[in-house]
Amino acid sequence: MPHPNPMQGILLKCASVAVFTVMAAMIKATSEGTGVPPGQQVFFRSIFAIPVILTWLAFRGELSVGLRTVRPLGHFYRGIVGTTAMALNFWALSLLSFPEVTAIGYAAPLLVVIFAAMFLGEDVRLFRLSMVGVGLTGVLVVLSPQLRLDAPADPWRSLGAVVAVGGAVGSALAQIFVRRLVQDERTAAIVFWFSVTSTILGLLTLPFGWVMPDARTAALLVGSGILGGVAQIMLTSAYRFADASLVAPFEYVSMLLAIAIGWHVFGEAPTRVVLAGAALVIGAGIAIIWRERQLGLERSRQRKAMTPQG
Repeated sequence: MPHPNPMQGILLKCASVAVFTVMAAMIKATSEGTGVPPGQQVFFRSIFAIPVILTWLAFRGELSVGLRTVRPLGHFYRGIVGTTAMALNFWALSLLSFPEVTAIGYAAPLLVVIFAAMFLGEDVRLFRLSMVGVGLTGVLVVLSPQLRLDAPADPWRSLGAVVAVGGAVGSALAQIFVRRLVQDERTAAIVFWFSVTSTILGLLTLPFGWVMPDARTAALLVGSGILGGVAQIMLTSAYRFADASLVAPFEYVSMLLAIAIGWHVFGEAPTRVVLAGAALVIGAGIAIIWRERQLGLERSRQRKAMTPQG
């Protein structure tokens, strides 16, 4: 176990967010023009992450033990939910602007609070529930242009809104499965077997309309897989050097990157509605993380006070 190094943890978290955002932009680019379907995107994103993950495990000397599992069915179920969420998020990227999909995706950690109470029996206090309400209100603000009843909306954008919300729900459910898996499984095994499962599930969509990519699109697809593997390693490493409550808020750096990439690469200027909704979601998420950190510090002080001295 490495020594705590908060700054290194923060830098790794920010780097992982940046790489994940670039990866998402590459996926979005493959949807435009060539029209690569989500199942094919999932396959390339997953299969080319596996060599990166295996190389990392070999470098750390954990290859022999990192892939062992005592809960294969748990990995399978998590893989189905996580792969579905990934496919929905990739599909949403082809239907909505980059900042919109990013903002709606922030609903996932808020939904985890609700699902953790429903499925894991976690105690959820009034403060967290109220912040979840604020955050989900922000998501509704982002969705509001597609939910208007007084004016006809673009049906494809309306579909994109539904798909993006479905992706957020799936991502939240996948995190619940991960919380159960980490009780018995190594992080390396969780990451690896998810990539294997999503590769297989992505390949099963081959009969449903894969396209032959040109050289540029193929490079983007392969690159998305490699970057996805690198980002996953960075994210895992970030939590080895610093507490989750410290590095988690830096997830929201992705909004700034999504705005910049959306504007300069895809010509998508964020609207005031998207920015306002994103601000609500981000504010609620940071408030929950801050509150949990304060409670954690208080519990730590109480344990120290109860520990016999001498």
